[in-house]
Amino acid sequence: MIDADDGVRPGSVRTGTPRLTVVSGPSGVGKSSVLDELREQAPDVYFSVSVTTRAPRAGEVDGVHYHFVDRAEFERMVDAGEMLEYAHYAGNYYGTPRAPVERALAAGRPAVLEIELQGARQVRRSMPEAQLVMLLPPSWEDLVQRLTGRRTEGSEVLRQRLDTARAELAARSEFDATVVNADVQRAVDELVRLITGPTPG
Repeated sequence: MIDADDGVRPGSVRTGTPRLTVVSGPSGVGKSSVLDELREQAPDVYFSVSVTTRAPRAGEVDGVHYHFVDRAEFERMVDAGEMLEYAHYAGNYYGTPRAPVERALAAGRPAVLEIELQGARQVRRSMPEAQLVMLLPPSWEDLVQRLTGRRTEGSEVLRQRLDTARAELAARSEFDATVVNADVQRAVDELVRLITGPTPG
């Protein structure tokens, strides 16, 4: 049974109906930095914790970093319609449990989910009222520089990442809003406005 801290925290924003906001963007755009800062500045927002069949890595805590389950339990959740989205990657399943998100929204808390493009498309189908936001680099050249500057991957892996990034950026018209990450604080401010603002009529 996957539970969540669904309590409404003091200081929560109450402008409009709380909704799920999906944040996506290409590798290297800075999603982790932006969302880590968002967690600090918007403690009333519920951040979805994914379910995975892979084994925990050193330092990972069940229910904090991921909900760790076996393959049979994951497949049961999929068959029961308990996933908003899921994917198979590198021999393991990853997915977003529906119930904790719905409980958070029912309790008056906006919810945020960080996933890739295919997952965002699945969420759009399973929860059409969700808001999709794409985090963008200041320019394509800036994104290339960020990825090549890591110097931790071979040329073939880098080429694959760049090809994937092109495909993701080409899908920006599928998203409800875009936020350019030229400056982390400005990007966070814009996300807070989108997440806590009134739901469009």
